[in-house]
Order: sequence, then C-alpha cells, then structure tokens
Amino acid sequence: MDNNLAALTTVFTEFYYWVTVVFMFLIHVGFCLYEVSASRRRNHLHTLMKNTMLIPLVTITFFFFGWWIYWAFPNGPFITGGIDFDAATANTPWSKTMATNLGDRITGVFWAAFLLFSWTAASIVSGSVIERIRSGAFWIHAVLIGSVFWIIDAAWGWHAGGWMVKLLGYHDAYASGVIHAIAGGYALGVLVVLGPRLGKFSADGTPRDIPPHNPWLVTLGLFMIFTGFWGFYAACNVPVIDPAGIGGQITGETWTATNIYLAPTSLSAITFNFLMSLSGGLLAAFLLSKGHPFWTYSGGLAGIIAASAGNDLYHPIQAMLIGAAGAWCAFKMHHWVERKYKIDDAVGAVAVHGYAGFFGLVIAGFMLWGQPSSPYEGFATITPWGQFVGAIIMFGVLGFLPAWVVSKIMASMNILRIPRKVELEGLDFEEDEIYRDAMDEVRKAEKAMVK
Repeated sequence: MDNNLAALTTVFTEFYYWVTVVFMFLIHVGFCLYEVSASRRRNHLHTLMKNTMLIPLVTITFFFFGWWIYWAFPNGPFITGGIDFDAATANTPWSKTMATNLGDRITGVFWAAFLLFSWTAASIVSGSVIERIRSGAFWIHAVLIGSVFWIIDAAWGWHAGGWMVKLLGYHDAYASGVIHAIAGGYALGVLVVLGPRLGKFSADGTPRDIPPHNPWLVTLGLFMIFTGFWGFYAACNVPVIDPAGIGGQITGETWTATNIYLAPTSLSAITFNFLMSLSGGLLAAFLLSKGHPFWTYSGGLAGIIAASAGNDLYHPIQAMLIGAAGAWCAFKMHHWVERKYKIDDAVGAVAVHGYAGFFGLVIAGFMLWGQPSSPYEGFATITPWGQFVGAIIMFGVLGFLPAWVVSKIMASMNILRIPRKVELEGLDFEEDEIYRDAMDEVRKAEKAMVK
C-alpha cells in the first residue's frame, strides 16, 4: 500500500509540474505579443527574434550550468557553509537524473519549471530595451540573468536551506524579488548605460509618449501573461509532501501542499490572493492613469507582483490592498524616474517588475512580521529589516550592479547599442539579412516597373 501511494504521489507530482510548464509557456507568448505591440513597425522582426532566441540560449546554458548553480550555492557560498557539491553533483549535465530515467520522474519537470522562470526573467529585460539594443548584446544579458544571476538569488532566497531564509528570515513565496525585482533591477542597469530611444526626450528633457503600435496586442499579450501566471504560482508550490519524507521536521503528520520553503499552503490560497491582487492592481492603475489601457493592464501585473512575496499567508483583502499599492508605486516611480533621470523603459518593465517587486518584499516584512520564514527550527522569523536587506540584494546586488558592469564593458567595445543610422531606418532592415535582401529585391522590382 505504501509503495502504491508513493508511486501515485510521484506520478501526480510529475504531471503537476508538467502542467505548470505548459501554462508558463504562455507567459513567453504574452511577452512576445506585448513587446511587438510596443515596438514600431520597422522593428517588429528584430523584437520578435530577440525574444525568441533567448529560448534556446537560456535553455542550453541552464541545462549545462544554471541548474547546478541552484543546488551548489544555497550557503552563499561561505556564509552558512561552503559549496554543496553533494547536492550539485546529482544535477550536473552528465548525471543520470538529468536524462530519461524511469527511476527519477521529478527532476526533469522540476528543472523545466525553473527554466521557465529563467525565460521570464530574461524576457522582462527584453521588453525594456526594445528598438535600440543589438541582438547579440541582449542574448549575452539573457544568458547572464537567466542562467547565472537569477538562479544565484534562487539558491540564496528561494531554497529551503538558503542562507537568506536562515539568517534574514527572507520570505518570497511567489517571487516578488527572486524573479521580478532582480529582473527589474537588471533591466535598469542595462538602460542606464544603453540610453533612451532617439526622439524619446525633447530638447528641454521632457519625455515624449511613444504609444504602443497595436493596443489590441498589448491587451492579448498581458492577458496571456496573466494566464501563464497561474502556472507560475502553482510551480512555486510542492503539490504534496509527506512530513516524514523530509526528515520529520515539518510539524504534523498530514500530507499537504507546501510553498517553496516546504511550509504548508494550498491552491486555495493562490486562487483567492492571485485574483484579489490582480483586481486591486487593475482598479488602482485604471484610476491613476485615467483609464489608460497600457497602464491599466500593466497595473494588474504590478499588483500580482507586489503581493506575490506573501500571497501564501495574506488574507485576500490584504492581497487586494497590497496589489493596489504596488500598482500605484509602479506608476508613480516609472514617471518620476523617467522625468528625473531620463530613463527610457519602453514597456515599464523596471517599474512593473522591479519597483513593484521591491515594494512587495518590503511590505511583506511589515504584514508578516514575526511569522516563521520556514518550518525548520532555528531559522530567523520574517522582519521588515530582513525583507529590506533581501530586496536590496535582489534588485541591486544581483540585478542592477552586474547588468551595469557588463553593459559598460559592452559599450566600451561598441557592441551594446545599434548605430544611429540603423535605429532611424529600423532594425528589421539592417540587422535581418533575409529581410534586407528581400526588401532589396522589392525595391529593384519597383524601379523596373517605374521605368
């Protein structure tokens, strides 16, 4: 009976994570629609290919070393211990668990769920830099955030034994910081060096609005992202676990779903709080922007992200209010930073993901003050200062700083930004050889017809 129950649990868990991966794929579809709608006609192909090719690049690098990083560095390293070679060895590319293996049905789907988180982090950066970054430069950044920096922060703050959880009481159940704040900070680091699109600011520094090319695709893209977020949230949970199966350190004997820290939670908590935080964000952004469609939809996303850190523990009304506050924070910060520092964030990604994610981490410290960060004994409790330090690490140390350094190096080598002439004519005409050759043939045919 025990063997049959264990087999059933394994098969259910395998299918559970497989479904979350399918749902999360819609996030990437949504980002593609969202970005191409925000770019102008002459940049559509470049925008799509830039975001499409991060899939193979991040997937392959995540297989070869990104997944190893997650298991190797929960201790810092050298903060609560050294590199965990034992756990990491089982997740190397040549390990028997990293291939077809009927004895291990979980590693592949769990790896894939984390991989889709990696795609999401890279796609967040992608939207902010459209219409001016070289494809190769972006792809380097995509690999760095997707297979290096975000997975380091996951090892530190999203691992059941992560040092930030142990020492800071860091709590980020659905990744306000682990994915969103770091991606927003990383995007800001690139933008500071990359500079604004030509024509974005007038001679006196006043920002000009460059509206989305296709508002219908903005709507469709963001609703795809909302849909994919159901898989995102579910993938942050462990669907069923036996307390005795992990050393008996979880209180109680009932088999239960847990969050990423192995603390009991439920899909009902996700359902209540996801919908309430989305609704709070949509409503607040609609009122703030006076019905501006782009910011209304973006505000819904900011609301989800702001409440995500504590949505396993919040009351639905808390989730709604925090979602509304997160949308307010994203909207106000975006326009203030744009005016003050001349940062051209084409889709508001830094604000929606970075500022709302940072806010979500900090507010969770106050709302959940004194709650255990983990079911394991000896771990710090959740506090405002622990969450604030965690937010700084996510947004600044692992997000902004490496992006700024790498972008500076790229800029010094003249490989970061496209030439002015190319930006004026459109990236589709200059960087896409097939498209350029086809257009040359069309021009020749047009000239022949005129003659």
